[in-house]
Amino acid sequence: MKTNEERIQTLLSYLDSLSYIRPEEIPDIQLYMDQVTTFMEEHLRSSKRYPEDKVLTKTMINNYAKNDLLPPPFKKKYSKEHMLMLIFIYYFKNLLSFNDIQQIFKPITSRHFNGSPAKGPAPSLEDIYREVFSLEEQEMENLKKDVVSKFQTAQGTFSDVEDEDRGYLQLFSFICQLSFDVYLKKQMIEALTDQLRSEAAPAGDKHTKK
Repeated sequence: MKTNEERIQTLLSYLDSLSYIRPEEIPDIQLYMDQVTTFMEEHLRSSKRYPEDKVLTKTMINNYAKNDLLPPPFKKKYSKEHMLMLIFIYYFKNLLSFNDIQQIFKPITSRHFNGSPAKGPAPSLEDIYREVFSLEEQEMENLKKDVVSKFQTAQGTFSDVEDEDRGYLQLFSFICQLSFDVYLKKQMIEALTDQLRSEAAPAGDKHTKK
């Protein structure tokens, strides 16, 4: 059985192995559905929990379009902008509901998706993607520092417990800290989404909650 110190090193190594898809890696041509799923599978396989998991399926893509998360394809083909949106969806979908993702994406798809009208000069979807993911390297370093800090705090808990139980209880404490962090951040994202939904609702419309 691994020690807690070995577990944290494994976690940090895992974080180091993760990377995002750079815009220049995405084909600047129209792709059919099978080509889209194959591309996503090849480039995001390291983020899968189990080897048999699917990064993206035809059913998923159809559901995203059905729920207004993704603009429809043009003659059954998907553009580079579709691919960028699918990558954003991939990171959001395990955290937020379809309704919340749709609310967050609404101004992006209406103002910045290829061919969408925009008032005055506006960044392209690729510009937005580059800007957002340019923060990735520093954010990853901040995350690793935070994880190590939480781990060290957890290692200081249950100091009066017998050795047999102390290791697992300290691990449990560490997991709880990570979980609480995710819980609070999810709550904040949902609060921001509800604000956007409320601001977009017609006057007198009380049905602004998801």
